[in-house]
Amino acid sequence: MDKPVLLTKEGLDKLATELEELRTVRRAEVAERIKYAKDFGDISENAEYEAAKNEQGMLEGRILTLEMMVRNAVIIEQVEVGGVVQVGSTVEVKDEFGTQAFTIVGPAEVDVTSGRISMESPVGKALLGRRIGDKVEVQSPGGVRELKVTALR
Repeated sequence: MDKPVLLTKEGLDKLATELEELRTVRRAEVAERIKYAKDFGDISENAEYEAAKNEQGMLEGRILTLEMMVRNAVIIEQVEVGGVVQVGSTVEVKDEFGTQAFTIVGPAEVDVTSGRISMESPVGKALLGRRIGDKVEVQSPGGVRELKVTALR
């Protein structure tokens, strides 16, 4: 339950900002929706009231999740370890489709569209501990891919 959540400083700041927004702005908005829906009368057959209560439940669940993540955050320190890929590293790889750059992050910060992949993903696991020039094989839905580490930032 209370296992460490690996985050970059930016990732922790982003989660803390989201948490504050949910606690202050969104909670008030949902409470207002519930109050407004109650004014329609009988809540047993009030779809607006039910929707607002469901939204409130999901909101409170997200708040609890974020609180746990922030409380258990362990900041990933970007330390240069002799050119070795580690959590927090941005690594450039080349394969048969071209060149891509990935930043290896903890599972809580994954954003594939921004190139932020989990250290627990097949590609993330394969790249950890590698150096520039190393080749790794990664099992993907399309079959085995060979990636070559071309740069490390």
